[in-house]
Amino acid sequence: MDVIKSTTAASHWTALQVMQDAPVIPVIVLNDVAHAVPLARALVAGGIRMLEVTLRTPQALACIERIAREVPEAVVGAGTIRNAADAQASAKAGALFGVSPGYTRGVGQACRDAGLALLPGVATGSEIMMAQEDGFTELKFFPAMQAGGPAMLKAWSGPFFDVKFCPTGGVTLQNAPEFLALPNVVCVGGSWIVPADAIKAGDWGRITQLARDTAGLKKPG
Repeated sequence: MDVIKSTTAASHWTALQVMQDAPVIPVIVLNDVAHAVPLARALVAGGIRMLEVTLRTPQALACIERIAREVPEAVVGAGTIRNAADAQASAKAGALFGVSPGYTRGVGQACRDAGLALLPGVATGSEIMMAQEDGFTELKFFPAMQAGGPAMLKAWSGPFFDVKFCPTGGVTLQNAPEFLALPNVVCVGGSWIVPADAIKAGDWGRITQLARDTAGLKKPG
């Protein structure tokens, strides 16, 4: 099977660069467009600039657009990309990378066509092989804890020695170091940096501190 091809200019960010920028990519759910810019600024102030805004609310695309336009220090991406329409709308809103909960060839092709660096979601060996066939070697392991946690990633390090992962789903500040200690893990994805109660209350100082705490996580060696 041929590797899927890009038909448009790609983002200057690659999936690996997105993963390498910080130990954690925040998984963000926004219900109010007014929260988008102050949240992004709070995260950037804490040392986190790769921001995954999930397409789980009607306001998500507007939030991506506001961040892309008003917080140039941030690199905003779209999470929960499930189809070509999601990829196209995300790129139009200003997203520079995409994250999907699973993988299909259609999603992979749509993201390449839209110029989005993609972190495809995988939970099984077969899904990893499908993504690799299409040229993706940096993958999101989701849902990480429910699908086997660090033990599964250790098992995959043999047959999939050339794949790098961003585990997401059930990852916390407490268990993130165990994931980051694995040689095939570049970063983790987590929502603990952006708690819903802090966003609702506009407690941006708390989010900046959580980002600082998270940015301080380092891979061993």
